[in-house]
Parts: sequence; C-alpha cells; structure tokens
Amino acid sequence: MATRYDLPTPDEFTQPWWDAAAEGRLVISRCASCGEAHYYPRPFCPRCGGDEVSWEDASGRSTLYTWSIVHQNDLPPFNEKVPYVAAVVDLEEGPRMMTNVVGCGFDQLRVGMALEVDFEDIGEGFHIPVFRPAP
Repeated sequence: MATRYDLPTPDEFTQPWWDAAAEGRLVISRCASCGEAHYYPRPFCPRCGGDEVSWEDASGRSTLYTWSIVHQNDLPPFNEKVPYVAAVVDLEEGPRMMTNVVGCGFDQLRVGMALEVDFEDIGEGFHIPVFRPAP
C-alpha cells in the first residue's frame, strides 16, 4: 500500500480540531487575552502572541473571498480530483480559511457568495472542511 502523504499528523494541540471535524463540526481558536478568533489551529494567538487559546464551535457560515480552478495537479490523490476549486473563504467569526468549494458549477462562483461548511471524508478516520453554496 502506498504511503498517504495527504493525511494529517495530529499532535496534542490539533487533535481536538480533527476530532471535531470527524463529528461534522468546524472549530476555531479564540484568544483569551485579546479576544481574536483565528484559524488555522495553533497554540498561540497570531495577533497578540498570547498562549491562552481555547476552541469554540464556528457557525460554518462563510463568504467566498477568492478562488482558483485547479486543472492540473500531479500529486496523489489530488490528481484524481481535478478540476477542483481551491478557495479562500471569510468565516463569519472573522478568520480567513483555505479550503475547497464543492457542489457548485465553476461559472456560479462569485466573490462574496454565501457558503456553508460540509465535511469530506478523506480516509483513515480523517475529515476535512469544504464549503458549498448556502441555501
């Protein structure tokens, strides 16, 4: 069996994030010192450097900030998914997040369009957040 280079290596800090994703919940970190919400998971605040961060459930609502349609990617398993939408979304709570947009024709993508989180099973118990158009 080939090694899966696309699978994460959770550590003590990020494991709760992966556990929440497996349950279909998007979580973000919030700093106790300055109150800033941030994403990606890290044990310190990128705004003030504070090390008292805690997990909170995100709403799952976002808007599309920018995107690119990927037509070529030679790395497995992404080569099997082309074409796909690589995107940056603005989470309702404030942070920006890199992700994929699914369930939407490429010609329907618009800056500022409303999206909601969904989760894709990538195997071996891991799930990643993706976004689809909000109803």
